[in-house]
This record gives sequence, structure tokens and C-alpha cells, in this order.
Amino acid sequence: MSDSGLPDDPDGDRTSDPSPADDGAESRNPLEEAADATLASRAMDGDTHAFEVLARRHGPLMRVYSAKLLNSDIESDDVVQEAFLTGWRQIDQLDSPAHVRNWMMRIVTRKAIDRIRVRRTHDDIDDWDPPAPAETSPERVVIARLQMDAVWDALDKLPSDQRRCWLLRETAGYSYQEIGDSLGLPLSTVRGLLSRARRFLLTEMEAWR
Repeated sequence: MSDSGLPDDPDGDRTSDPSPADDGAESRNPLEEAADATLASRAMDGDTHAFEVLARRHGPLMRVYSAKLLNSDIESDDVVQEAFLTGWRQIDQLDSPAHVRNWMMRIVTRKAIDRIRVRRTHDDIDDWDPPAPAETSPERVVIARLQMDAVWDALDKLPSDQRRCWLLRETAGYSYQEIGDSLGLPLSTVRGLLSRARRFLLTEMEAWR
């Protein structure tokens, strides 16, 4: 595992072994545009570059989500790195490459739950066991996990521009102007895309309200 939290290549003779001298820049460009399913399939075959792209693509969202569960940015970084390690080691257990994002989110959720349990154990002094805060109780965390799965399923149904706008706004905190600059879209288009995405997600998530 490198300092960035991405897995080191366990077999030094693999051509995918990343190094500054690697002249495979041309081969990395298509990976950045590849679908999650393609990247996951390649990662299952031992391609570390493909897994690194997945980690870069979904890592920010994993950090935002785990930080909300843990109420700690520092712990969130640790949890996401642990999730990357587990994901790399268990990538062969992935049932459907197309669902790799949900799979990785479930891993980071389990890691966050484990961290919350450790906190509670360390906080138990002289057999004093106060109830966990409502927002970090195991029951609430499980509900949050199920709700997150439902959100991802709903997001997958959105057109790509709506999904990107929503993710940049709601998970990364981008302003409308920053979203437009990032995606090369007029401000009025960003507003329209976000409005349609929110209406759709409100309908899809009605059962969770």
C-alpha cells in the first residue's frame, strides 16, 4: 500500500507496476475514461492501475460519507485507506463488476462501524456504558448504510450530467459556478440539471422520508 492509500503491486514482475519511469502514460489515459465495470474486471485480474483509478474516482465520496458517519475528517482518511486495502485484497469476491462502487461503499461503511464500536469500547470506563449518541448508534449506522445504497441506486438512474452536478454540489460542496467551470456548462444549465436531479431523487427516496 502506497502513501496515497492505494495498493502496491504484490508481484514485482507485473507490467502494471507503477513507477516514475513507466512509459505507459498512453495506456493510462483510456483507463481514466473506462467504465467502473471495466476497471473492476481488470482489477480482478490483478491490474493495479485499474484499481487506482477506481480509488481516485470514488475515494472523495467515500471520505465525505465516512466523515459524516464518524464526525471526523482524520478518522475518515484512515477508514478509507483501510477500505482500499480490504477492497484490493478481496476484489476477487466482487460478484458484479458493474456494482463495484456500491461494493466499495459497503466496505467503507463496515470499516466506519468498526471504528465506532472501538470508540465505544474505549469510552467504557469503570463499567460505565452510556448509550451511544443517536446519530452514531449501530442502528443508525445500519440505516445510513441502507439509505446510501438506495441513493446510489437512484443516482445510477440519472443522466450523467445530472448525476455529476448533484455529486459535486451535495458531496463536494461545489458552488454552482464551480460546477459549471468543472463541467464546462453554463450556470443556467447547472441550475436546471440540479433542479431536475433533486426532484427525481426526492421521488426515488420518498420511502426514506
